[in-house]
Amino acid sequence: MEGKTGEEMGKTLMTETWLRKHRLLYVGATRHPFIRSIRDGNIDLSSFKTWLGQDYVFVRAFVPFVASVLSKACKGSDNSSNDVEVMLGGMAALNDEIAWFKKEASKWGVQLSDIVPQKANQNYCRFLESLMSPEVEYTVAITAFWAIEAVYQESFAHCLEDGTKPPPELQETCQRWGNEGFGQYCNALRKIADRQLEKASDDVITKAEVTFLRVLEHEVDFWNISHGGT
Repeated sequence: MEGKTGEEMGKTLMTETWLRKHRLLYVGATRHPFIRSIRDGNIDLSSFKTWLGQDYVFVRAFVPFVASVLSKACKGSDNSSNDVEVMLGGMAALNDEIAWFKKEASKWGVQLSDIVPQKANQNYCRFLESLMSPEVEYTVAITAFWAIEAVYQESFAHCLEDGTKPPPELQETCQRWGNEGFGQYCNALRKIADRQLEKASDDVITKAEVTFLRVLEHEVDFWNISHGGT
């Protein structure tokens, strides 16, 4: 056993435990029919345009949420960790992301000022707002942050695997979230979440797990918007 890491010696990290325990829901969020239709190249492009407009609205609501997690990190992480630096990088990327949405919307003829958030989107944005409360522990908030980013990363990385056939005009979309750099960023968020969970009370761990499940449920509902849902 000499030279083995903690995980190899049988120490399973909390996020790994959850991903195994809730595998079915996680697969539902990361292998949704909308994502599979992009992966297989048979997506109805009007569905993509619906997603584009709705996700722009969501990202605008995501920015203050990320800022609130960053604020919690400043108070809740020790000085030796690089939590704040990781999240500052994420904030900078969000600026680029909003610019990308505007550029894509122009390309597809989507009028962003006319977008009305659908019910699933409104519910998800309200959920984000609830996590911005000062009463919500940093551990819970960082768990949500990681889960939201990880679902997109894994979903769009799925569209870039060998043998996939995403439409050429959606290749850039798949690359935006499916690229290796974004994957490394998600892993950095996951490590922060696991480190916080490792020292959290049972009560906070339970809250964080419930929050993880809520994120997955909201993600499925959000994909449904683009796949004929509301």
